[in-house]
Amino acid sequence: MWNVADRFPASILDTLPGLGFSVRSTRGVMRVEKYGCGAEFRRTPDDHYLMTIIPTIVWHGQFARLWDAGYQKFLLTDDDRKVPATAEQLVNMRRFNEELKTALNVPTYYNEALGSTSLFSVYDRVKGRVGDVPDKTVGVKSKADH
Repeated sequence: MWNVADRFPASILDTLPGLGFSVRSTRGVMRVEKYGCGAEFRRTPDDHYLMTIIPTIVWHGQFARLWDAGYQKFLLTDDDRKVPATAEQLVNMRRFNEELKTALNVPTYYNEALGSTSLFSVYDRVKGRVGDVPDKTVGVKSKADH
């Protein structure tokens, strides 16, 4: 996982377009995207950037949170929708994550290099315990509510 307290000099982030990243900046907020994935940084008063949204999959233009439901990984959107994550999306997220870490000189640790890490994992198959109904645990809408 990323240490979101790390601050990155603007000079390092300025090199990202040359490495193939799509970078858009508006009023001190920088959105970095590649392979259908993205991250967000905000400028601090001392001309550094702080990561405010860790690398994740971009689904229909919005950042989605990755959730491991035990039997499948899902993307959770800001409007509380749940979408199954595809193998291609997970591969691209891992690739984006590694390339961004390399570009920003952030070390990769062994357990993170093994595969995709979820933003959160809440599931339990024991009836009556928190997590027995995964959708309810994370607050996603049912298909009828979409």
